[in-house]
Amino acid sequence: QVQLVESGGGLVQPGGSLRLSCAASVSINVMGWFRQGPGKQRSLVAIITTGDATNYQDSVKGRFTISRDTAKNTLYLQMNSLNPEDTAVYYCYALYSGTAYWGQGTQVTVSS
Repeated sequence: QVQLVESGGGLVQPGGSLRLSCAASVSINVMGWFRQGPGKQRSLVAIITTGDATNYQDSVKGRFTISRDTAKNTLYLQMNSLNPEDTAVYYCYALYSGTAYWGQGTQVTVSS
């Protein structure tokens, strides 16, 4: 059973930064971050795959960076230049042995 534990959400002012973390119970090649804003569907924010290839949603390119520490089985999302449209619950995602796993979600609120 894969467990994903997220941390790092909170309230931040527009233009601010936050870093999300997701600690996994096992080593996983394909991991990512999704988000679900109020009244919106869950959507992919960023993903990292084998060889540390990355892909981003267009709206976060140049502002968000996905990375991982393989020694700690931990995934990160560095979020800079945050704006109110980034307000959402952020979910850690992992694909392991053909099965998708999700974290519990962490709230990110961007507001003055």
